[in-house]
Amino acid sequence: MEGIRTGEADLVVYVHPSQSRNINQAVLRQLSSMLLKFSEIFDGVVLAYEVKFQDKLAKIITGVHPYCGVRLKAELLLFSPKPDMLLEGKVVKVTQEFINVIVLGFSSAVISAEDIRDEFRHRIRKHGEGLYFSKYHKQHMIKVGTSILFTVKSLDEDMLHISGSLIAAHTGSKSWLDEEKRNTKMYSGNKKRTQPNGEIEMQGHETAYSIDDNRAIKKSKKHKNAEDC
Repeated sequence: MEGIRTGEADLVVYVHPSQSRNINQAVLRQLSSMLLKFSEIFDGVVLAYEVKFQDKLAKIITGVHPYCGVRLKAELLLFSPKPDMLLEGKVVKVTQEFINVIVLGFSSAVISAEDIRDEFRHRIRKHGEGLYFSKYHKQHMIKVGTSILFTVKSLDEDMLHISGSLIAAHTGSKSWLDEEKRNTKMYSGNKKRTQPNGEIEMQGHETAYSIDDNRAIKKSKKHKNAEDC
């Protein structure tokens, strides 16, 4: 999924003297307070971190309320969605007006009806749940519990709220899109085969022909045998 990246940061964490007996624990508590929040410094939401302390001793910062400054290097895992990025999320609600999605288990995304391509139609099921289905491919459905791929329109950094879109053709149910991709590759792979003698056998629905090096077209042995029968 796009929007997830790693980064390194050289940090100085300030710890109150009352926590000086266990500096490491105090530092980790400070860093944990950044998790699942958007950081302007790192331009993303901090998902995880790994710390490497650079100094064994903390430096006391003088002032009215002296603090201990601890230098460290941190490996960060960041979630930084940008417009037009492709994200994956799980559908938690479907109405005629919008589709509500949860991304990475914490960030909410909403795809409004105007951002859903015309291919999809809304329908209410017998037990009252709504779903969207493709008018071209009835197996392509989006309902509660479906994992979908969608593009980013915008991000509300304070609320961690994503505005998404299903306009692009490569968006929709992830399982259906994956199956279509596999079927397309299988079709492309079976469309032509190169024989050991260098001839290329082209497969059609009813007949099979091969093209030799002299560009002369002749019936394949498979087709000749069919005629003999």
